[in-house]
Amino acid sequence: MKEKKILVTGGTGFVGSYILRHLVRKGYTDVHSLKRENSKPDLIAEAKNKITFHTADINDIPALEDAIQGVDYVIHTAALVSFKPKDRAKMMKINVEGTENLVNICLDNNVKKLIHVSSIASLGRKKSGKIIDESTEWEESSNNSDYSISKYLSEMEVWRAFSEGLDVAILNPSMIMGAGFWDTGTNEIIKKVNSGLHFYPTGTNGFVDVRDVAEMAILLMEKDISGERFICSAENVRLEKLLKEIAIGLDKKPPDKKLSKSIVNIAAFFIDLISFFPGYNSNMSSQSIKNAFFESLYDNSKSKEKLNFKYRDIVTTIKETAELAKESFSKGAEFAVLEL
Repeated sequence: MKEKKILVTGGTGFVGSYILRHLVRKGYTDVHSLKRENSKPDLIAEAKNKITFHTADINDIPALEDAIQGVDYVIHTAALVSFKPKDRAKMMKINVEGTENLVNICLDNNVKKLIHVSSIASLGRKKSGKIIDESTEWEESSNNSDYSISKYLSEMEVWRAFSEGLDVAILNPSMIMGAGFWDTGTNEIIKKVNSGLHFYPTGTNGFVDVRDVAEMAILLMEKDISGERFICSAENVRLEKLLKEIAIGLDKKPPDKKLSKSIVNIAAFFIDLISFFPGYNSNMSSQSIKNAFFESLYDNSKSKEKLNFKYRDIVTTIKETAELAKESFSKGAEFAVLEL
């Protein structure tokens, strides 16, 4: 198995970089990664000499076909995560059409198995407080974000490929915590707490260590499992607790004032409006704000029972990440990585 040719899409991104590092650490000797022209390999510096890079975009079919020649296994992490209304068309292009391109090329080139790193967002928003597991079916709802819709539709492409003979497994991580670039993903939260955050929302969400996501993706590649999905989530955490733990780790005062949902809804309109202005880079939008007041609960029992998977303690992950963030901010560094 260790000599098989493996291709990771989105390999220089947050999740992809940890998957590449884990593959190299586990002794895989023929590891490949897609790399966009301008993407930075900073997060995989320790392993980049043992990885073969292919400059290709997920929507560049000829380059994608060249990269996938002779590949045995594909781990697909490339995706755009955004809750800004202006990014909807771009998300559909990357997340849905990009996945369609990939599965078609996998089918044409007799790839043995595709691991699709999706998101709990693809399962949709149910009634607040309802526990979601792998059997939960998608429902049309105003609570579903554009990102959720794009991930659901991308999974439909993966299931189509499964029906056409490709072995697949889908991984649905919850909110992913861990060191990376400090201005993207959940690490935006850490930056906001570091700059001084006084208010907290009342929602709950699932959280998981990025290293657990990487390890489970590789485990699904190695195991004789196909046509199944697995929720990857360590714990359901109140956002008040999450922000408090981050603040403690950064030596900052924890937020102590509950946000009023009615006031925030008014602010959300203006946030969506300014998100169309040039130079606006935050992922905050009316959709992300709505999520922050939702009680989203996820059941991880299938992964623990069928895969015998043991999750890292999420509070420990927050502490480790906050410590690295504090050190980075003091040095003006743009990123850091957790030890494997």
